[in-house]
This record gives sequence, C-alpha cells and structure tokens, in this order.
Amino acid sequence: VIDMKTNKIMGFTLTEIMIVVVVMGILVSIAWPRYILVAEKSRTAEAKNVLGQIRATELGYYLEYDSYTANIALLSLGVPASCNTSFYYSYSISGGGASFTATAARCTSGGKAPNSPGGVAYVLNITQNGDLGGTPPYV
Repeated sequence: VIDMKTNKIMGFTLTEIMIVVVVMGILVSIAWPRYILVAEKSRTAEAKNVLGQIRATELGYYLEYDSYTANIALLSLGVPASCNTSFYYSYSISGGGASFTATAARCTSGGKAPNSPGGVAYVLNITQNGDLGGTPPYV
C-alpha cells in the first residue's frame, strides 16, 4: 500500500508478521487442550442424561416386577449397547434383582473417538440410589 501524502510504501515487515504468528501459536497451544477437555466434558452431559433415563426406567421396572433387570433391551430405551458411528458412548447394566449399576463407557473405536487427553476411554455409572460415579474429571 502506498501512502499518497508521503509517497512511502506502508505495510507489515516480515518480522512483525512472524511475531504475530508465534504469539498466535502460543495462544492456540495453551487454549486447544483446554477446549478439548471442555468439549469432552460437555459430551458427558449426554451420558449423564441417558444414565438418568436408565435409572428412572429401572425404578419403573422394579415397581412392576419387584426386581431390577440387567438386560438393557427390556427397558426399551433405544440406547446403544455397543459403539457405532452415531454415538459417543455404549451403555450396559450390571446387577439385577435387588440392585443395579448402569454404565456409560466412552467409545474408543467403532464409535466417535474421544477427544480426551491421549484419547483415553473413561466410564460414568449410576446406581439404583442415584449415586453417580466414574472416571475423574468427567464425573
């Protein structure tokens, strides 16, 4: 760009552009891991919601049959029991009878891969009493 008053060429020097690129790189390297953690934690909201639905349905099942079930298909919720490309979690129930624990396991293959640091899988679970547990910091 030429300044018409002074007839000088104006613009950024290569050094100024390099400094901006380096500063942007530093900011991204600080912000990106935090963003990934926050995004992954937000996905746990989906799992917590589904675990709450499983618990509520199990409580209804208990009222009707005087027992909890370990068969997730009997609850007719339509939650995935295994990982596929449409879901972040697979769900399962253990126990049955007098107690149960419903578990949401983060898919590492066959589903949407985790953005957790290192791509590590983690779990969330809930009991018939509503106690929520799992792998920190996602609980």
